[in-house]
Amino acid sequence: MRILVLGGTVFLGRAVARQALAAGHDVTCAARGSSGDPVDGVRFVRVDRADPAGLTALTGEFDAVVDVARHPDQVRHAVAALAGRVGHFTFVSTGSVYSDTGTVGQRVDTAPLLAPAPRDAEDPTRDPESYGACKVSCERIVTEAFGAERVFVCRAGLLVGPEDPSGRFEYWVRRAGRGGEVLVPGTPEDMVQFVDVRDLAAWIVAAAERGLTGTYDGTGAPMTRAAFLADLLPDGATPTWVSQEFLVEQQVEPWTGPRSLPLWLPLPEYAGFLTRDVTASLAAGLRTRPLAETGRDTADWLATAGPGAGQRIGLTEAEEAELLAAWRTR
Repeated sequence: MRILVLGGTVFLGRAVARQALAAGHDVTCAARGSSGDPVDGVRFVRVDRADPAGLTALTGEFDAVVDVARHPDQVRHAVAALAGRVGHFTFVSTGSVYSDTGTVGQRVDTAPLLAPAPRDAEDPTRDPESYGACKVSCERIVTEAFGAERVFVCRAGLLVGPEDPSGRFEYWVRRAGRGGEVLVPGTPEDMVQFVDVRDLAAWIVAAAERGLTGTYDGTGAPMTRAAFLADLLPDGATPTWVSQEFLVEQQVEPWTGPRSLPLWLPLPEYAGFLTRDVTASLAAGLRTRPLAETGRDTADWLATAGPGAGQRIGLTEAEEAELLAAWRTR
């Protein structure tokens, strides 16, 4: 197959390109090239997707296209430039398109969505809060242009694994490597949900090969935080469970950023964000590897990629020690 990846220089795009090459496909990646380098073996075309004529360098027909864009105008330019030249189209969306973050066990076919972003608010770079609404707009643009019978919408969950630029999973891998007493948010029964980027990439390529269409959540089955830690922490490391009320009092941020605890979101308002029912996705071919393998491979990548790998977020050692001391004497 001749596969076009719109992107292909960062994390999921790179993983899709690698997977497609490994499967024997002819792969073209089209991007600015400012966020990263394409993988070896692909045909790289430098484009500016913000320009309505920015994809004119892409010639010929493609059996499949994979697009990871978040800017609706970039998607409009792509569907116009590729009209009549595309077979199967995968649009990688996000779980952030859902408007209900509190209900546990929601399914892709019944969960309510955000309204599409208004045309004058279609810039998630300037307004991160518009990210989910912009992805809703992108989904609609692709489906209206190519028809539901040719489009696979993959609403990606939290992506983890080697080369993750967000640092969210990396924090826990680095923390596991230090061992000792580990500050952990919430309770052992709290749920987390994620997918190894390589597993999602493999599914996306397989979907193109099979002609899979429809809308699916691209994430693994939810698991308890206790099970998550059991697969990551070394022998002798001991989790100390700290209530979310204490964390809020101590001004610890959820999810990401400085002085944060990644993979923690306040409950009950976000109880549904990491507990989606992915039965349909698993039935449609999504396969996920053991968490221990993802953790080991991420640790190996961090060891070889140098100190600048990933994004250092979360608690510093000093902050964690201070919080543990305060928790013991509260």
